[in-house]
Amino acid sequence: MRVCRVGLVGAGGVAQRHARVLTGFEDVELLGVTDVTRDAAEALAGTHGARAFVDVDELLAAGPDAVYVCVPPFAHGPVEEAVIAAGVPMFVEKPVAVDLETAERIAELVERRQLLTAVGHHWRYLHVVEQARELLADRPVRMVNGAWLDKVPPVAWWARRDRSGGPVVEQAAHVLDLIRALVGEATEVTAYGDGAPPPVDGADIDSVTAATLRFEGGAVGTLAAACVLGWKHRAGVEILADGLALSLAEDGLTICDADGERHLPGDPDGARAAVDRAFVDAVRGVGDDVRVPYAEALRTQRLALAVAESARTGRSVSLPTGPAARPRTAVADAPPAGVTVDA
Repeated sequence: MRVCRVGLVGAGGVAQRHARVLTGFEDVELLGVTDVTRDAAEALAGTHGARAFVDVDELLAAGPDAVYVCVPPFAHGPVEEAVIAAGVPMFVEKPVAVDLETAERIAELVERRQLLTAVGHHWRYLHVVEQARELLADRPVRMVNGAWLDKVPPVAWWARRDRSGGPVVEQAAHVLDLIRALVGEATEVTAYGDGAPPPVDGADIDSVTAATLRFEGGAVGTLAAACVLGWKHRAGVEILADGLALSLAEDGLTICDADGERHLPGDPDGARAAVDRAFVDAVRGVGDDVRVPYAEALRTQRLALAVAESARTGRSVSLPTGPAARPRTAVADAPPAGVTVDA
């Protein structure tokens, strides 16, 4: 394959970013765009000399080599099912769904079809993440503290739980995915939300959430998520190991150890390009650096939804770490679809 012909489902901000990156690659052609808002699809397609398609079926009929699914959390499911049925490699933006049932169903279809997939957890491609991993290679992690302290994004659906999943699922999933990459799998979470939505029309999400986490390797940790500010205040993780403290975010890595303190700058734009480059190379058969296929993103989705469920109920949620494991609440009070409750 000399050129990878890519179709985009969705024409919002994240789709626009992927379109800019992809059209900067000499071996990629943006075949076309489809969106429920026709004008948005035509505008994005026109910007890059591509075609606007009426719907996903019409886009797939044009024969793309790969499809990017860049839709809001609540819209995941039918699009992925259509792409999987067509057997087309698929890149899905995070979060992969607003609920667990949808994500589990799509993961099963992907596995059954053995489809090439990637999910947009681009923090995995930050070069400072690899440096942090090397520093932690011979030191057990004792504690990790993650935070995503931000504003309410300016889209109407975001402040509704059934549309976005809330800040833990829609925003802090990046932090949880990075924690999993560096610390390992969480086995238990206990979380609390403040029960007060932000001052936005129709909002029903918690303004702030605080969670504690226990990990398979023995580490403990916390997660703080908030959407009460007018700016993005902080998003990242702090990790403590024996004789080592790391502070990691998109903009860099701060290392404190016996040699003192030093800061290594990050490259968020480079990571955003790298996640697309890795997927395109895999589609073309010239690379194998997809770091978050759908099955891996599903584990992050399970963790994010376990935190959200614990905050909703005030009960601890356990996360068995086997490949088919699903979260379990400590009591049987109206569990969400896809969550198994202890007897």
